[in-house]
Amino acid sequence: MIRTPLLLLLAAALLAACSPRIQEPGPRIDNPLRPVLTDTHYVTRDGTRLPLRRWVPDGPPRGVLLALHGFNDYSNAFSAFGPWLATQGIATLAYDQRGFGQSGQRGIWPGHDVLAADARGAVMAIGNAFPELPVYALGESMGGAVLMTAGHPEPLNVDGLVLVAPALWGRATIPAYQRATLWMFAHTMPWLTFSGQGIKRHPSDNIEMLRALGRDPHVIRNTRVDAMWGIVNLMDAALGAADQIPALALLLLGAHDDIVPPRAIRRMLDALPDAPDRKPVIAVYDSGYHMLLRDLQGETVWQDIRGWIDDPATALSSGADRLDPKSHLSRN
Repeated sequence: MIRTPLLLLLAAALLAACSPRIQEPGPRIDNPLRPVLTDTHYVTRDGTRLPLRRWVPDGPPRGVLLALHGFNDYSNAFSAFGPWLATQGIATLAYDQRGFGQSGQRGIWPGHDVLAADARGAVMAIGNAFPELPVYALGESMGGAVLMTAGHPEPLNVDGLVLVAPALWGRATIPAYQRATLWMFAHTMPWLTFSGQGIKRHPSDNIEMLRALGRDPHVIRNTRVDAMWGIVNLMDAALGAADQIPALALLLLGAHDDIVPPRAIRRMLDALPDAPDRKPVIAVYDSGYHMLLRDLQGETVWQDIRGWIDDPATALSSGADRLDPKSHLSRN
């Protein structure tokens, strides 16, 4: 007869064998490198080479924007916004975050601390490459959560932060049964994938853009359950860092965003500093969805970002910063 302690040891061994998978680090983890930019890659502190896209003005730029993409997406997310911003004199640099796009170990979650460290390193590398220019950082969805996490406890060394529909669906806003189900699958069948088909969500009103994403071979469509576990960990960390969002920040939200639940956004808004000199600019777009930069009204958002970069103290041209965020968020 097998005794209870032995059964417990066997159960623990099985769970350990099926724990969530995390990416292997780069080749130089024991001897950190200085993060650098090449023409085609961002080389991180541990030597990992992440594909890099650049959109630069014809003449000398007047500023540089680091742009981080969302979950299962990649740096091509800024293929319309980046060239437009270049016509405004601002260079945009975007890399494929680990596990996404054309980076290595595609589909395997790297750990939110690693993503945050990569963002901090990219800011440093851009500052070294463009020492005379102001540097800004923009994060879309997961990219926004990465920047929020990267700026805690020490703030990012940037001249301004833009958070576009940041991913904040942490455990505090997820029902207990969903948290338990996610834990069970992540620790028993971490390799299991989900396509999301059948889930009725509307990430954007730009249908042609969404169809193009569906055809793009570099967009992940089948997500490992341990990657879902990982991004929830990231969103937990980001939500916990909401009170550290700097005053020189622009927070952009879509009133029809049904990817990040309104209760999660409200929780973040409640955590923001109350002091007027520490409060970021908050803009809510009445006709906006989750993918604000690629919605049909995307250029309106672009104009607001450019205007805010030019002068953070001036009201946004769209008037989206004059709406009350909580009353204009969708209750669906």
